[in-house]
Amino acid sequence: MKAPINWKVYFILLVAAILSSLAVLPYALALQPEIQSDISTLIVQQIIQGGLIFAVMIFLGMILMKRIGLSTPILDSVAKGESASETLRRILPISIVLGVVAGLLIIGLDFLFRPFLINDLGDKADLFKQVVQPAAWKGFLASFSGGIGEEVQLRLFLMSLLAWLGSFISRTPEGKPSNAMLWIANILAAIIFGLGHLPAMATILPLTTLVVIRTVLLNMIGGIAFGWLYQTRGLESAMIAHFSADIVLHVLLAL
Repeated sequence: MKAPINWKVYFILLVAAILSSLAVLPYALALQPEIQSDISTLIVQQIIQGGLIFAVMIFLGMILMKRIGLSTPILDSVAKGESASETLRRILPISIVLGVVAGLLIIGLDFLFRPFLINDLGDKADLFKQVVQPAAWKGFLASFSGGIGEEVQLRLFLMSLLAWLGSFISRTPEGKPSNAMLWIANILAAIIFGLGHLPAMATILPLTTLVVIRTVLLNMIGGIAFGWLYQTRGLESAMIAHFSADIVLHVLLAL
């Protein structure tokens, strides 16, 4: 009987996702020092709890990804023992460029939002100004969490699920979701991606209407770009772009 997924690709993604969830710990603890506890306990929790969640998401995501006609072209080649150099050369430039552009756009829009936020927050504006920026090395490690962990959750699982559900509304003759459904899934996943940042933002700033709009909009910029890369060039392309954007945001220009 044919396996439902490529298990080699599955375990590569699973191990990478778990490691990325550990890599973000120094950054997260720098932003929220009040949650600090025994580091070994946090590591065990991330491995067990995060590993279980990733295990389920990756399994379901890979099944859904196959059903909607998307792929992991580089990992597929690696799993087969074939060279992935040609595929990497094809997707690497556009992935990095789009990631960097998304990062710069986010910084530019954030700069435009700042005076309005300071006015909106009133006496609480000092909280906005006093947000601690973790060290660059912590931002670098956190970039792996965005590039791998978040792409597994938001693109491989969520966008694939939404696109698959959309295929029941509009599909191609081959039974795949139409391009319109892929775009709707992409945008919805990007909105959810933005909303998913609100709990962390709430620990820093009051969630006023403007703070919510800013948080969702800034994260949607990257999310839509990463989703487009996923549907046109594969999951790894989205991962590279997300990692590149986070390097700009959390290392080079430290937002």
